[in-house]
Amino acid sequence: MEVLRPALININGRVYRKNPVKEEHHDGEEDEDISYSGPADLQGAEEPCDVHPIEQTEKGFRCAVDVPSVLYKYIIGKKGETRKRLESETKTSISIPKQGVEGEIVITGAQRATVASAVTRIEVLIESVRRKQPFTHFLSFPLNHPQIQDGFLRFKEEVLEKCSQERGIDASIFQNAAKLHLTVGTLALLNAAEVALASELLQQCQGFIRDITGGKPLPLTLAGVEYMNDDPSMVDILYAKVEVKDGSDKLQAIADRLVEHFVASGLMIREWDRVKLHGTIMNTLFRKDPSAEDKGGSGKPNSKDREAFDARNVLQEFSEYHFGEFEMNCVQLSQRYSTEPSGYYTSACQVTFS
Repeated sequence: MEVLRPALININGRVYRKNPVKEEHHDGEEDEDISYSGPADLQGAEEPCDVHPIEQTEKGFRCAVDVPSVLYKYIIGKKGETRKRLESETKTSISIPKQGVEGEIVITGAQRATVASAVTRIEVLIESVRRKQPFTHFLSFPLNHPQIQDGFLRFKEEVLEKCSQERGIDASIFQNAAKLHLTVGTLALLNAAEVALASELLQQCQGFIRDITGGKPLPLTLAGVEYMNDDPSMVDILYAKVEVKDGSDKLQAIADRLVEHFVASGLMIREWDRVKLHGTIMNTLFRKDPSAEDKGGSGKPNSKDREAFDARNVLQEFSEYHFGEFEMNCVQLSQRYSTEPSGYYTSACQVTFS
C-alpha cells in the first residue's frame, strides 16, 4: 500500500510523494532516505515555481536554503552518504555549515534544473524529518487564574482524600496548578529564527481574535470533568471542561483559526479537524515527568511509559465539580519545559483579546 498510495507531503503549497526506499540500516543510524518523485498528480503536470531563488553565477547556478542546524545531520547522513547520493543523483554540489552553526545550505550546479531538483529533494527530506522532532513550543490559553488555581487545588485534595485507593491515583499525576492551560497546537521550532517567525505569525492573528471577542476578554467557566479514551477504568488524561459563559463558540473559533493560520505557514501540522479544548488536570505522563505535555490526542494508554488510572469514582464524585470562573484575555506562544516567575510557562509572544 505504501507503493500504491505513498504519503503526501505539503511544502510551501506544493505536494510531493514520499516513496518508500528499502535500504540496509545500521545501529544508531539517524538519517532517513526519502525519494522525490515530482509534484503529485492532484497539483497538475506543470513544475511549480521555485520558492527559493536560484541565482545564475559565472560557473553555473546557485541556491541557498535556510535549514536549522539541528537538521544538518539528516542531509549529511551516516558517513556523508546521504549528501553524496544527493550530489551524485542531481549532479550538484551541496555545502553545509559546521554542526551547530546556523546558516544556509548552498547548492551549486551547472544547470538550473539540477539545482532545483536538489533543493526540492532537500526540502522533502527536511519536512519529513521535521515531523518527527519533539515539539518545543505550543500555543496556549492560560487557565492559571488565582480562582481557578484555588479550585483546582481543592479538587486535588478532595480526590486524594476520597479516591486515593483507586488504582493508579496518587499526587504525582496531577497538573501543576500554576501551569493550568488549554493547548491549541504544538510546534517544533528549531532555532531562534523559527521562534521569531512563529511570534510574528501569532501577532498577525490579533485582528481576527479581536473581531471574534469584540475587543473584550472572554468570561469562562471551568466546571465538570471528562476523560479522553473509551474506558473510564483505564484513563490517562482527565480534563476540566471549559465553556464561554454566554454559551458561544468564540473560544473554539479562535483556536481553530489559530491552527489554520499556523498550518498554512508550514510551522504546525494539523492533527485534528477541530481543536480539542481541554484543561488537563490529571495526566499519567506526569508520573515519570512532571514537565510532560500531552498534545490533545486520544489519550489511549501507552504501556511503555504510562500507567493508566481508574477514574470511575472520580467521574462519579466530581462530575459537576466547579473549578471557578475568570476572564481569559490572551493566547501565548509558550516554551515547553520552561517556567517564568509566575510559575507559568515562559512566553515567546503573547496576544491579548482586548
